[in-house]
Amino acid sequence: MKQLFKPEEIERKVLLILKILHESAEPVGARVIARKMAEQGVKLSERTVRYHLKLMDERGLTLLVGRRDGRIVTEQGLHEISDARVQDKIGLSIARIDVLSFKTTFDVKKKSGLVPVNISFFPKDQFPAALAIMKPVFQKKLAVSPRVAVAPAGKILGDIVVPPGKIGLATVCSIVINGVLLKHGIPIDSKFGGILQIRRGETLRFVELISYAGSSLDPSEIFIRGKMTSVGQVVREDEGKILANFREIPALSRSLVDRVVEDFAKCGISGVLSIGNMGDTVCQTRVDVNKIGMILIGGLNPVAAVVEEGLEVDNKAMSTVMEYGKLRDIETL
Repeated sequence: MKQLFKPEEIERKVLLILKILHESAEPVGARVIARKMAEQGVKLSERTVRYHLKLMDERGLTLLVGRRDGRIVTEQGLHEISDARVQDKIGLSIARIDVLSFKTTFDVKKKSGLVPVNISFFPKDQFPAALAIMKPVFQKKLAVSPRVAVAPAGKILGDIVVPPGKIGLATVCSIVINGVLLKHGIPIDSKFGGILQIRRGETLRFVELISYAGSSLDPSEIFIRGKMTSVGQVVREDEGKILANFREIPALSRSLVDRVVEDFAKCGISGVLSIGNMGDTVCQTRVDVNKIGMILIGGLNPVAAVVEEGLEVDNKAMSTVMEYGKLRDIETL
């Protein structure tokens, strides 16, 4: 007999609904949930979403709020997200890169449009100290852009709510390079996130690499939690280890990529550390045939410097998109 409903497919949809509710600042109804699911390639009718929500209410994962069908995620629902099966998590990192690249609308000529950002949460009382640590990192151009956004508890950065007792900081993510190149018709293959060794102010080699396709977390988050960076030392001595990313582009696109990188520099985005030549290794990392290697700076380097000093930070790398015009220079804070 043909199986009409596969349990694993149902659980995957339930998990996606929970994540949508968790990322919302207010109760969400079936219509909005159906639209957001469709944006991630899962098409369900409003009626089917309501059916899932009713079952989720019965399981204690969601709670109906008000007269309309708006739901919020419960504590039990949060545990369900946290305990999601490993196979549901595999590949999430590379999938987020693709989604955020597509959502990027930034125009390097007009200096406007949506840019992908990382969101970091700091304890309110520690934020001034964290800011003092981060500013020299931005000044050293060890971040993608000096533009950031700050929000207190209860406010929204992109589509993410800042939790109680925290200050939220949005920093430009290196995926902005992917998004802009994509809009220029240039495919870019996101291969690895890594730890890049700096010697005498020059890039030397990757000492750690994690494939995006095999990690549920952004590699930068893993390296920061493991305290594997020495960004502060690079700021002071031009020696140490920073967060960086390895990409590949078609060799034939080199001249166009160079022009786009020049435009990035004019609008204050310094995310590209180096670009190799066809077939040549870049920072001692092998490049595929007919491809060129590209090293991008990690957007979370300023935050890594804060963690190095023992301060508390909760990161949501590759989180959401924000309008570039709503970001302001870190020096104005």
